[in-house]
Amino acid sequence: MRYLILLLCFAATPCFAEAKELQTGAQQLVTQPDISPVELKAKQIALVVNQSSIVGDTHLLELLLQQDLAVKTVFSPEHGFRGTADAGAKVDNSIDPQTGVAVLSLYGKNKKPTAETLKDIDLLIFDLQDVGVRYYTYLSTLHYVMEAAAEQNIPLLVLDRPNPNGAYVDGPVLDKDYQSFVGLHPIPLLHGMTLGELALMIKGEGWINKAEQLKLYVLPVKNYQRDMPYDLPVRPSPNLPNAQAVALYPSLGFFEATPLSIGRGTDFPFQVLGYTNPPLGNFAFSPVAKAGAALNPPLKNQLVLGLDLRSVKAGGLDLSYLIQAQRLFAKHQLKLFNSPDFMDKLSGSHKLRQQIEQGWSEAQIHQSWQSELIKFRQQRQPYLLYPNHPAEQETVTPK
Repeated sequence: MRYLILLLCFAATPCFAEAKELQTGAQQLVTQPDISPVELKAKQIALVVNQSSIVGDTHLLELLLQQDLAVKTVFSPEHGFRGTADAGAKVDNSIDPQTGVAVLSLYGKNKKPTAETLKDIDLLIFDLQDVGVRYYTYLSTLHYVMEAAAEQNIPLLVLDRPNPNGAYVDGPVLDKDYQSFVGLHPIPLLHGMTLGELALMIKGEGWINKAEQLKLYVLPVKNYQRDMPYDLPVRPSPNLPNAQAVALYPSLGFFEATPLSIGRGTDFPFQVLGYTNPPLGNFAFSPVAKAGAALNPPLKNQLVLGLDLRSVKAGGLDLSYLIQAQRLFAKHQLKLFNSPDFMDKLSGSHKLRQQIEQGWSEAQIHQSWQSELIKFRQQRQPYLLYPNHPAEQETVTPK
């Protein structure tokens, strides 16, 4: 059985009326408290938030405390509550010095809230800014938060935010044999969904334990269309500083499984690509240690020559960079994927790595996953909250 949640359009005019201001779920919650689909007052609340969980210039935690709501705990994902931890760096528990609220890490000893940490909690609120790429780990954090909420019978409210890569559905669909924290669900690399929509899909498809037991509520973005350009107000993680980096992230993320640099340790991470010998191009840069972003970046303190991608037209999944690097490395009898297991986890199977190594063209590779993409588009349809165009608007009713 598929479980759907209501799409809330809190106005007499259509949700997607022209020239209406986009409002995130968090913005609606704090400016119109009565809009919440679940009661907040007299509840012991836990938040799943980070530096992206803001309304204007103010953090959601502070705004809810100003409304005298009982926020008892904050759970933080990869990069920590304030978004200052390097990729993959363990994040410890702490106390937020500004509010005195306990911050418990979901990227350290535990990636899932424990029964003990949820003791006496009446409501979980999730508000993280995603970038629409399967291996971005905030989706995996959502998965485990949903499962913990279901197991402990705690309602979960997801405050939705736009997907800056929402116009694209592309890439290989994950094979369940390759599940990891950088990919838990059988969805494409670029799924074209928000975290609110994915929460509905995770529950509806039974991808978590006790999915049918979860009391899930989604507060959608108001006046949003999935193909709408959206520049993030703050960087969602330390090495995605701007819209260009976010647009290139799906294409350059695979290089984390290679010896090449994608600009970690520079002022333009995920906007360049290069190597030492052989050089990938003529643009020179030197990665260095950067506190809160990249303490030990690949090719640290070395002269790197490659491609400056800061001005290229970016969007979707561009495999030409991988193919170019593979040809260059093969010419010099070098192995591009020095971490093949990690590459397979990022791509969701061994197929893409082997296709690149075997010299497949970009067109052949894209064609190889089209049948799975068609099936996915059909599978995701009941969970979509936002149209591409106003005429496509559909209302989803509770069940």
